Amino acid sequence: MSRGNRFITLEGIEGVGKSTHVDAVVTALQERGQSPVRTREPGGSPVADRIRSLLLDPDGDAPLAETELLLLFAARSEHLARVIQPALDSGRYVVCDRFTDATYAYQGGGRGLSCERIRELEAWVQGELRPDRTILLDAPVPVALERARGRSAADRFERETAVFFERARAVYLERARAEPGRFRVVDASGPVEQVREQVVAAAMGDT
Repeated sequence: MSRGNRFITLEGIEGVGKSTHVDAVVTALQERGQSPVRTREPGGSPVADRIRSLLLDPDGDAPLAETELLLLFAARSEHLARVIQPALDSGRYVVCDRFTDATYAYQGGGRGLSCERIRELEAWVQGELRPDRTILLDAPVPVALERARGRSAADRFERETAVFFERARAVYLERARAEPGRFRVVDASGPVEQVREQVVAAAMGDT
């Protein structure tokens, strides 16, 4: 992996195994003598984690779609300032479970919010910062949701409809096609060991 590819994100809808494969990437980097920062969105810092709890609470009042978008970028602003940017500035790798591509997919595709509005917030909060490598774990929606709903109690996003996730998945794949230099798409529907190998290879720059 080149020295510039330090900010790695894993993306995909619910049930594709992002958390499992984030761990695999972190382990692979550690085996190469690195001390990567493992983090997630929404969340990743104390204030951002409180916003995460509000956003994912399945029992509280659901915010308006616009409010949800603003809360996500508020959490991202804290996360960037407190965790991601300091780690990158110190030369460490950052491996993040979701980032702004998820906002385009879930709030743009799923909720139907304007992608132009998301781009405006992205530019304001992030400036020029973008992930160096994004691994999109992709699986058919029925497969992914069956996995997701076989886990613990569902959060507010996990309770969304299959149609919501079809729209989100379509946006993810569209973004991957538009940025082939940054994205690597991995079929997440296969055996977990096979998927893990492909994810690590993509993260290490071997594919």
